[in-house]
Amino acid sequence: MTEPHSATAPLIAFEQVRKAFGAAPPVLDAVSFEVRRGQFVVLAGANGAGKSTVLNLIVGLLSPDAGRVTVAAEEPTRLRDAALSALRRAIGFVPQDPHLLADRRLLENVMLPALADGRPRAEAAARALAALQRVGLVDAAALPEQLSVAARRRAVLARAIVNRPAILLVDEPTAFLDAPAAADLLRLLDEFALAGMAVLMASHGEPSPLPPTARRLTLAHGRIGE
Repeated sequence: MTEPHSATAPLIAFEQVRKAFGAAPPVLDAVSFEVRRGQFVVLAGANGAGKSTVLNLIVGLLSPDAGRVTVAAEEPTRLRDAALSALRRAIGFVPQDPHLLADRRLLENVMLPALADGRPRAEAAARALAALQRVGLVDAAALPEQLSVAARRRAVLARAIVNRPAILLVDEPTAFLDAPAAADLLRLLDEFALAGMAVLMASHGEPSPLPPTARRLTLAHGRIGE
């Protein structure tokens, strides 16, 4: 991933972005916001408000109809295939569904992105163990079916950070978690931001208060509000 021109430049920037699907009103209408290193930004909104559209624009799965989306000073939809693939590998992504391969141990699941990035198996295993420890999971030999919902979400988070990304995108991580488990996960995301990542979390509502350092944006009727 190309580094931004300055350490203080935003890693994610939306500038007057518009996105519509068919004849329906635009999902995003003149949306502008930034996420910088060390920031934990929560994009809140109801189901269907456009949060997933924002995430898909960041990784280049969608193109804006108007305006500009930049990620580390690059426009994803203007990149060639190889450069776009490199950009995506440098972004950690935690989907709403905490899917893990049922027939593989926790360590093997978390290693996958490092192996896909061409890391030797020993290095991938070491990175996976470090990532698991960072999210508070110690039983690397456990199978996914042996984990609670909260632990599976932590495992998927470990998988997302195994390649040490500068950007972490998280989609509805606290869904189906009770307040204590949600608070623990939000604390982890805040720690990643404080360590220098740019963290963007999509959420329709948290069962636990956000960390005091988090910045909350609201997406409604296609517009962003602070």
